[in-house]
Order: sequence, then C-alpha cells, then structure tokens
Amino acid sequence: MIEIQGTVIQIIYYNQDNYYTVAKFKPGSGKTLTMVGNLPPLSPGEPLLITGEWVRHKEYGEQFQVQEWERKIPKTLLGIERFLGGGMIKGIGKATAAKIVRKFGLESLEIIENTPERLAEIPGISLKKALKINAGLKEQAAIQQIMVFLQGVGISPAYALKIYRVYSNEAINVVSENPYRLADDVFGIGFKIADQIAEKLGIGKDSPYRIRAGIRYLLNEVSAEGHVFAIESDFLTKASQELDLNELQLAAEVEELILQKEVFREKTSDFTALYAAPFYYSEVGAAAKIQALLGIQLKPVPIDPETLLKDFAATSEITLAAKQKEAVINALKFGMMVITGGPGTGKTTIIKAIIQLFAMARMPVLLAAPTGRAAKRLAETTGQEAKTIHRLLGYGNESKNGGKFQRNEKEPLTAEALIIDEFSMVDLPLFYNLLKAVTPGTRLIMVGDVDQLPSVGPGSVLRDLIQSQVIPTVRLDVIFRQAEASLIVANAHKINRGEFPYLSTAQDFFFIAKPEPEQVVQTIIELVKTRISGYLQCDPLEDIQVLTPMRRTITGVENLNLNLQAALNPPQTDKDELQFGANIFRVGDKVMQLKNDYQKLVFNGDIGKIREIDNEERTLSVAYQDADAERVIIYESEELDQLVLSYAISVHKSQGNEYPVVIMPVTTQHFLMLQRNLLYTAVTRAKKMVVIIGTKKAIAIAVKNNRIEERHSLLQQRIKAAYRESW
Repeated sequence: MIEIQGTVIQIIYYNQDNYYTVAKFKPGSGKTLTMVGNLPPLSPGEPLLITGEWVRHKEYGEQFQVQEWERKIPKTLLGIERFLGGGMIKGIGKATAAKIVRKFGLESLEIIENTPERLAEIPGISLKKALKINAGLKEQAAIQQIMVFLQGVGISPAYALKIYRVYSNEAINVVSENPYRLADDVFGIGFKIADQIAEKLGIGKDSPYRIRAGIRYLLNEVSAEGHVFAIESDFLTKASQELDLNELQLAAEVEELILQKEVFREKTSDFTALYAAPFYYSEVGAAAKIQALLGIQLKPVPIDPETLLKDFAATSEITLAAKQKEAVINALKFGMMVITGGPGTGKTTIIKAIIQLFAMARMPVLLAAPTGRAAKRLAETTGQEAKTIHRLLGYGNESKNGGKFQRNEKEPLTAEALIIDEFSMVDLPLFYNLLKAVTPGTRLIMVGDVDQLPSVGPGSVLRDLIQSQVIPTVRLDVIFRQAEASLIVANAHKINRGEFPYLSTAQDFFFIAKPEPEQVVQTIIELVKTRISGYLQCDPLEDIQVLTPMRRTITGVENLNLNLQAALNPPQTDKDELQFGANIFRVGDKVMQLKNDYQKLVFNGDIGKIREIDNEERTLSVAYQDADAERVIIYESEELDQLVLSYAISVHKSQGNEYPVVIMPVTTQHFLMLQRNLLYTAVTRAKKMVVIIGTKKAIAIAVKNNRIEERHSLLQQRIKAAYRESW
C-alpha cells in the first residue's frame, strides 16, 4: 500500500448513491494525479493523507485507487487558507480565510481553536462570528473522529455530518450498540447501510435488532411502492431472501412486533395482510370516520336547493348541465361526496357554484388542495382563500405541537362544508388525518380525476372511495363547448379511452418525431430556451415544465436536468453557486424537495427557486409558492441531499400541479413506464400547450397499456363493511 499526502485540487465526479469520487490531487511534491475511490464529500483545498495503489484505467489512464484516507492539518500558509476557505467550516468563505491567514499566518488554526476572540481583531469579523468559527472547527474535529470510525467498519463516512447532527458526541456509542437505529433516525441511511455497519461490528444475522429492523424496512419498502400492507406469505418469502434467514426466524419476530403493536395482522378469505402500525390505524380509522360522517344528521340548508340553483343561474349567467346540477345538489345533501371527471368537464365550475350556493345560504366553506401550487390555483379560480391540506390542519413547527397536526377530534375545523381539490393526490395517512379534523355535520366534498396516476404515498384513496359504491359520486363525462376547441382536452380523453391521439399540427398540441434519444434532448433544450418561450412570450423557467417517465436513461430526469441547467442557468462570475458532491446548485435554479420535512413545512414534490446562496455559511435559500404568498426556506449544507434540480421532473412528481406548457419525451427507452394513465396525467398537467417528442410507436405502446398497478388496500372493503353495520 502506498501513502501520499497532499491537497484536493478539483472534484471531477461524485456519485451520491455510492460515494464514488474522481478528483485531482496535488501531492506535496510531484505532479498532480487523479485519485478515485469511495470518499466523503470533499472540497478543493482539503489536505489529505491517502492510502492505496496505482491502477491503470483502459480509457483514462493511470489513477490512484484510494483504499483509506485521513484528513490532515495543513502546514503551509496556502494549505491553511485553502483548508479554511474550502467550505467545511461554517462562517468562513474564501475571502474570510484569506483575511485570517494574512493576519495570523501559520498560527491561524491554533488561534481559531484556543483564542477565537482574537479573530475579532480582523475587520468584518464580530465576536459572535469568531465563536461560531471556533465551534465549526471543533465540530469538524468531532466529525473527523466519526468518519474514521465509520471508515473502520467499512462504510464511507459521507453521512458523518448527519449522524453527528442527530447524536452529537454519542454518535459512536449509538452506532456501536445498535447501528439499526440509523435507519430510523438519519435521513438517507437505510437498513442496508446500517446492516453493513452491523456486520463489520460483528452483530450476527440472527440478532433480534437486525430481524426487527429488517421487517420494518421491508414493510416500508412495500408502502413506498404504494401498498398499504404486505401479503404475509409473499412478505415472509421475500424477507427470507433479503435477510438471508429462514421463515421461522422471521415469523417469530413478526409475532414479537405484533405484541408490541408495531405490526398488525389482518386475515381475509384470500390472504393474510401485514400492516406497519401507522397504515393500519389510518385504514381502520378512515373507515370508521367515513361511517360517522355519512351517518350524521346534517344541518338543513335554509333555502330550497332548486331555488338556490335558479338564483345562481340568474346571477352568474352560467347554466349548469344535468350532471353538474346533480353534483351541486349532492354537495348540499350528503355528508361526503366525490366529484370526478377529466379536463374540460366542468369541475372548476361546479366548485364555484357550490361555493356561491353555500354563501347564498350563509354557510361558511373551507377550501384546500394537496400542494401549494394547487391551492394557489384553487384560490385564483374561485376568488376564495385556499390552503394546502397540511396548512389547513395546522401542521407547524415541531417544537410547538410535537410534530402533529393541531387540527383533530379535539380541535376540529369549523365550517359547513370543506372542499378538497386535486383529491387523487391524497394518500391514506393524509386522508385519515383530514377526516379526524372534520367536524361531524360538515359536508366533505372531494374533487379529482380518478383516471390520473394514484398518489405518491400509499393507498388509492379516491379510487377506493368510488369503488366502494358507498360514497355518493358524480362522474362528469361531457366535455363542454369552450373546451372542445382544445386538442389538449380532446387528446387527453382519447388517450383515456385507449385511442391514439390526434398528432396533426395544432395550436396547443404538438408532436415532434425524433427517433434518437440524443436528438430528443437537444430538441427539448431548443424548445425551452428559445422556440416556445419566444413563441408564447413566456418565462422558460416558470411557465415551461419538462415531464419524463423515468429518472435515468438519456431522456430521463437526471440527464435532462444537467443539460437544461447548463442551457438555462449557466455559471456566471456574479452568480453564486454551491457544490454538493457532483451537483452544483446555482442562484436561479429550479429545485424540488425530495422528502416531507414537517419542520420546514415543505413536502415531497414541492418545487421552488434558489434565491440566495451563502458560501461562508454553506446555506442556500429556496422560495416556495404557498397559496397566498411566497415562502423562503433556508437549507444547511447537510440538508442539500433533500433537493434536486427540477427543470425536468417525473410525471409522478407533477401530480396536482398545472403548467402553462408541458414538454414530454416519449421514447421506447421508457418502455417499462409507458402506461396510459401516465401519459394521460402528463397531458392533463398542461394549460396552454403540450409538446410530445419521440416516436409514434412509443405513444402507441403507452396508449394500449392500460395496466393499472393494483395497490394492496382494504379501505374499500372496510368502508362497505362499516356501511352495512350502520344499516
């Protein structure tokens, strides 16, 4: 093994999934070399001692393969300046680092560590900032210790900062005693990484810690696929393979988890279901709440519904069709109801009518939608206040309410009616929390398109409600005259019926034939940057959204984002940017949140724009659109793995949102994801224009494939059973 001490010069490539790094490295003496290996996030200027061997890559030539590494304290003025200004220590950027080294020279690090108040002698550094720099240096020393420990158990320490943030000085003790806690406590560390750590620490495969953590992990994997529960026989077979254990060992620990009420078992005539506790409580609780809402005696509407409809027609000059009238009357008549239909069928008109009728009857109404964009659109189209569901239910700062919804049975919402738009996006846990906050006697009106993709979270709530045949439902199937002129609307319905869409030249629906993926990418860039933005006089970032079926492949989310960022928001000398691994975030970038963060109140799929970057503090600020205003959220450096670029996003992540222009690549590269409801969902996201780029063959595959992914759920059956009991 060869040891080389030197400095990181440049990060060429960094893979966040496996930490594989390619970087330029300058030894203390000699030529700059290329080093490769699984390493933590590095910054240019970091001094390292690397241990490994020389290897020859058939394409890139000689490289140094790093097996072990250690951060070193720099000894030269240039090394100290690079180390301090490399971004590892909060409060110090390149400019501040240069000032410190000019003032204190080779004593800089010693002064920061032992007499930090002296930093205040430098203009621009307050005592508060000096102490913060001191804390940052000490924190780096603690993190270094964790990194060395993790390296010793065979895991890349890229997560060291997160582990330190969660456990502080107890990090090594926690990991040593039960590494499986990491999977529950630290975002980004799943069971598999914890399992690798446990193996290195000598924890056996049959450890109860491991088996229970594995069961919880695999049940969460099931829910990540949209299922509410796992079928026990299938689950035990898969778990046996995944965990390399026999089914008897697994079954014994399942029983233990059932005793602890972390897992629930439910037997049906066809199979036995295993639920993670939160989803069991949500499904059983939702069915009970529905029974109560449907069975309650409603406060009568003080004016005859037919009179209300006549007055509405006279004042609004809108004549409702038969199905629309039925929907409005049901909204007045029942404790719960569903309105579903495709684009152009008048869902928005019905919402407006219901609001006006309740207003005429002096009965207050609340409006909500799953996302900030959808809530804002609802407010704009109705002229009434609308909130996200989370905001409506009072999910605030965890320190204030314990990380729970403030609105529930004890403090319910007060209104005569509650209208939820874009209801196809609502998953089972959110639905249950919503039901808990609905006062018995409040009319719950759910509006959405059941033919779109189901929610990202577990369950198929809207589909289950409709198929239960217990909830009064109105399906709108007539396209109104003003929508008939739109090929977006016409083609959406053709796709939904399994018919090939019209691809002739039209004002709002275009098809561009490009057989090669590289041609598709180049065409998308041209369309966004100049052709469409120039034609419609629109903002390429705000008004145009690229949707794609897959993350990877040439025409997938990741590659399209890199290309679109380079075209739409290239680097500039006066534009701040922040490197996180191989990703570069730049002021002006469109970004998307990847996980629900209940403290920040940003949720999986929310899209914002980077407003500001502070390179000294290693933070960036993202502006998100709420229903009523723009909200700015600050991200620390260790939280940046929650963000990705969003010039292009998956169709699933677009649910509940509308965009003036949608561009979608549809190629046979996406064969596995080409489904009718996916194409339908993408087309219905557009208001003014749809552009599909690819091949007719790929479109035909999608249109013909009506395979709807069945999700394991018993909500429909529970609703039926509860309804039979009440009658």
